Amino acid sequence: MQYVWVILLFLPSTLSQYTGRFRLVVPEAPVFSVPGSDVVLSCSVREEFSPNIINAVDLNVTWSRSDLKDSLVHLYENHKDLNTGQIPSYRGRTAVFKEQLKNGDVSLKLSNVRITDEGEYTCRVDSTSFRSDKTIKLSVEVVGSEPVITVEKYDSESGKFSLLCESKGWYPEPELQWRNSKGVNVTAETETQPVADFFNVKSRITVEKIDSFFCSVTQRVHEKEGWIDAQTLHGELLHTPTHSLK
Repeated sequence: MQYVWVILLFLPSTLSQYTGRFRLVVPEAPVFSVPGSDVVLSCSVREEFSPNIINAVDLNVTWSRSDLKDSLVHLYENHKDLNTGQIPSYRGRTAVFKEQLKNGDVSLKLSNVRITDEGEYTCRVDSTSFRSDKTIKLSVEVVGSEPVITVEKYDSESGKFSLLCESKGWYPEPELQWRNSKGVNVTAETETQPVADFFNVKSRITVEKIDSFFCSVTQRVHEKEGWIDAQTLHGELLHTPTHSLK
C-alpha cells in the first residue's frame, strides 16, 4: 500500500505582498498644529470594499507636498527609507511607523513643525499592480500676544478720543473686534501688518462717551481679549495731551 502525504501550508490572512485593489483612509478635516510640536498625518491602507487592514510592510509609501508640485517629503520603499530626493527642509524631521506597517498604518510623523510646513500632503501607496493616493491639509497656527489698549488721541473741545488696540505675532491672520460695556460692537479701522512669517494687527476706534471697551482678537478656536474700564479710561484722558482728531 502506498501512502500519499499531503502537507498543508497555513498562510496568514493578510498576504505579505497584497496583489488586489485597496483604498486609503485619511482625515477629512484639516489637521492643526503649532510650531515646535510634533504632528501625525494619519493614513491607513484598507481593502477596497471592506474595513479589513492590509499589511503594508512590502508596499511602497510616498509622502509628498501636492501644493509644491509633488515634492518629496518622505519615501519608504523596499523595506527602508529612501530620502535622498527629499525636500531639504524636511531632512531629519520625518518618519513612518515601521512597527505599525503590518497593521496598515502608513502615517507620517513630522517633528518640530514649522510655519512653512503648512500645506497639502499626499499619501500614496504602491503595490506591484495597484496605486492609491489621498490628500491631507496641514494647518499651522501661532497664537499672538495679549491685546493692549492705549489712548492714542484726545480732543478736549469735542470730547472725542481715539483708542488703539494692538496685538502681535499671529499666524494665520486673525480677526479683531471692539465692543462696549453693553456688548455692542463698535465700528473700527483695522489694519494687519505682515512681519516675517507672522501678522501684527492694530485697530482704532473714535468715541466720545467714557465707557469700558473690549478688544478681542480671534483665530479659529483661539481668542485673546484686552480691555480698559471706564475708571481707568477717565484717568488716562486726564493725563493725555490734547490733539486734534481731524
